[in-house]
Amino acid sequence: MDRLCVYCGSSPGARPAYRRAAERLGRTLADRGIGLVYGGGDVGLMGAVADATLDTGGEVHGVIPESLVDAEVAHDGLTALDVVDSMHARKQRMVDLADGFVALPGGFGTLEELTEVLTWTQLGLHDHPCGLLNVEDYYADLAAFFDHQVTEEFVSQDHRAMVIVEDDPEALLDRFAAYEAPPLKDVLESADET
Repeated sequence: MDRLCVYCGSSPGARPAYRRAAERLGRTLADRGIGLVYGGGDVGLMGAVADATLDTGGEVHGVIPESLVDAEVAHDGLTALDVVDSMHARKQRMVDLADGFVALPGGFGTLEELTEVLTWTQLGLHDHPCGLLNVEDYYADLAAFFDHQVTEEFVSQDHRAMVIVEDDPEALLDRFAAYEAPPLKDVLESADET
């Protein structure tokens, strides 16, 4: 894995543990020689993960739409910063740059970005791992809802297994390193079943 895309909040959240987890993930990426791809902001968890990666000697590639350059205070100290014309272009560029996708705590945008790349995995459009960094059980209810979707037969067990959930950045990256995407044929057959 050369680069990991991290989706996260432009807010620091209510608990100091969220920032600590973002910083720890950033340091871990740099220590493992994995570049960070993220939304290009200098605030909240976005800024925390980027700064920690940079401070540890890592590469950080930000992607931000022109409309959010001022609102999210675009980070001016990155290895690279792409300013694009829309949110759609931002998401596509981030996917193009990354070999895996992780959601730290965040809001609607974080959730939307992760579920989109997860859907693309389900459809066989890419074969990269997707995961949740479940800091202080932030994503526990979402993971339980994914299990509920399986029980109610809207999501196959194979597709549910595509979402890696860990509360520790090192454990999450270890599971990403061991990830083997199911063959495209199996993914598409499983999609037909749901």
